[in-house]
Amino acid sequence: MNPIPSIDLQGQEAARNRQNSLTKPTGALGRLEDIVIWLAGTQGHALPTTRPATTILFASDHPVADHGVSAYPKQVTAAMVSNILGGGAASAVLCQSLQVPMQVWDVGVENAYHVPEKAKNITHFVHGTKGVVGNLFEEDAMDEQAFRWAWQAGINAIDSLPADNKIVLLGEMGIGNTTPAAALCSSLMGVSAADMVGAGTGVTGSALQNKIDIVSKALLRCAHSSSPKTLLRTLSGREIVAMTSAVIRSAQRKMAVLVDGFIVSSSVLAACAIHPEVRNWVYFAHRSAEKGHALVLDHLDATPMLDCGLRLGEGSGALTALSLLDQAVVLHSQMATFAEAAVPDRDI
Repeated sequence: MNPIPSIDLQGQEAARNRQNSLTKPTGALGRLEDIVIWLAGTQGHALPTTRPATTILFASDHPVADHGVSAYPKQVTAAMVSNILGGGAASAVLCQSLQVPMQVWDVGVENAYHVPEKAKNITHFVHGTKGVVGNLFEEDAMDEQAFRWAWQAGINAIDSLPADNKIVLLGEMGIGNTTPAAALCSSLMGVSAADMVGAGTGVTGSALQNKIDIVSKALLRCAHSSSPKTLLRTLSGREIVAMTSAVIRSAQRKMAVLVDGFIVSSSVLAACAIHPEVRNWVYFAHRSAEKGHALVLDHLDATPMLDCGLRLGEGSGALTALSLLDQAVVLHSQMATFAEAAVPDRDI
């Protein structure tokens, strides 16, 4: 496997020095300064940019969705993929507003769906399915063939991007996928299902308890496993596997990753368990309202840009944060320095 390159510390230092020379008190822009300095390290330049950027959304169904873990039926996955391709979903609307192209990769959608005349800047890829998938609490989430196939999809998606792509925004669509994400995070972090499992699409009461019980059974079944890749195969889903390899491949290609909510974060957690150096190449866009996300963020020592109670997925939180990152970069590059504005700097 290709190594993960180091962040450019000289680029970060140059960006930090520029921040400290701008006409404002040092640190006055808070995390807007931090994220620009991080971005400068990924690009090796004191004046980083936010474009070109690409949103990549992976979609898959999950057998566990047949067991009452979601408020919506599995058919919604296919319907929402069609809605995204047509430009009607939240992430597609945000991509259009931000002028960011989107790729939609079908890595396991069971039901047929209409592919409308695509909205501007949306490209559809059908990676297809191979191998056998299971419900994760009675059987493995996927066999070796299905795992390898999904893993390759993530690599293919990143390798389809031009060399000058600066930022990757990952998203997902898959009814029931907070269940495998919770199982994966619980196992990787050693946290109980009760502490990790949240409402997902809005399950409460006995339905929520059923979801917790299913994740608990999955954790017990896979308690002997410790390899991150094995846990990905036995407990997660094909879109989660694809996003994990996409995060790793992005870092290998020196592309920054702006991380969406709980499900994308489960992939980042797995990617960091496989390659700890990946952590330097990701920044967390927001704190999801999904229960387990705060635990994952704490585990990865991450302070997200936004905390708006979002839990939609699709990459919508990452895209919302990108607009803030745009403004942070504009401030960094266009504000005058004390010397340029002939404003006296502080004495100490």
